[in-house]
Amino acid sequence: MTMSNYRIHPTNGLEFGIYTLGDHLMDPETGTRLSAKERLNQIIELAKLADEAGLDFFSVGESHQDFFVTQAHTVVLSAIAQVTNNIKLGSSATILSTSDPVRVYEDFATIDLLSDGRAEIIAGRASRVGLFDLLGYDLHDYEGLFEEKFALLNKINQEAYVTWKGDYRKELNNAHVLPRAEEPLPIWRAVGGTRSSAIKAGRMGVPMHLAMLGGPVSTFQSVIDAYRESLNQSGFDSRHFPVGTAGFFHVAETTQQAQKDMYPYINEGMKRTNGQGFPKQAFALGKDKHNVMNIGSVDEVTEKILYQHDVFKHQRYIGQMDFGGVPFKQLMRNIEYLGEKIIPKVKKYTRIQEEL
Repeated sequence: MTMSNYRIHPTNGLEFGIYTLGDHLMDPETGTRLSAKERLNQIIELAKLADEAGLDFFSVGESHQDFFVTQAHTVVLSAIAQVTNNIKLGSSATILSTSDPVRVYEDFATIDLLSDGRAEIIAGRASRVGLFDLLGYDLHDYEGLFEEKFALLNKINQEAYVTWKGDYRKELNNAHVLPRAEEPLPIWRAVGGTRSSAIKAGRMGVPMHLAMLGGPVSTFQSVIDAYRESLNQSGFDSRHFPVGTAGFFHVAETTQQAQKDMYPYINEGMKRTNGQGFPKQAFALGKDKHNVMNIGSVDEVTEKILYQHDVFKHQRYIGQMDFGGVPFKQLMRNIEYLGEKIIPKVKKYTRIQEEL
């Protein structure tokens, strides 16, 4: 197994992408909210702009509750596949605990075929748990459901005919799962920041995507170190398994302006979707170079991303820039900053680092 099996090519430098949770919220500055149709079209247009600007990855999450619009995230990704040409497409995340692995593979294999081999799965357990009742699952089975289904999904990905038996799903007897992607799909494990989840990803020998909403780089370094140690202890070579990180992203003329731009959206968005806002003092700490929150001026955010790469030695970073009803004009400016100023510098530096 090598990085290229996961469609990661280290000589291309750090991959840069965007992720959206598909939140559908009122703009706290204007008091207005897009229709569901407008929000979905906005997400598709954002992906198209990201592709045109040369970004590497675009991903869409699912959250089955109020204030979200991408519950059918694979349908949205399929629409994006039809209007983009090069950008890789994935989930952020597919909530596998409440999904059938057979259907998940069928959907993503179809997207992969439609997109000429650009689909990936980032599978997670769910940070918002209302979907357990909605979709008919017992929250007490939270851990067991995910671990069993994640193992089954990986088996389906490798074997066209599957014989399997578990505790939470009817057994499969030589089941032929179709359609088949032309190559095995990259399947990442989403980790919310805990060492225990990172260690489990390492034991299974799968790539890890790590969510980082805020906090010191050193905290997340310990999680990545635990993951790589677990890989090696489990008989895998950690050099062959990519790591992705994800977190808030926004750039403006100055760091002060960037923080002023984004705080109302992130704070109100967190209140609506998580029940509590983002503490203002903690948000202000995000301007520190050693904090993982990439919100600031172009030069300062570029410096932070490069610093994180020096520490993490990771292969992909994906930023969340649209949370909380951020105006589309602001998103367009961020795409321009990325394509014209940030990504060229990040790619040049990280390519050199990988050659050393």
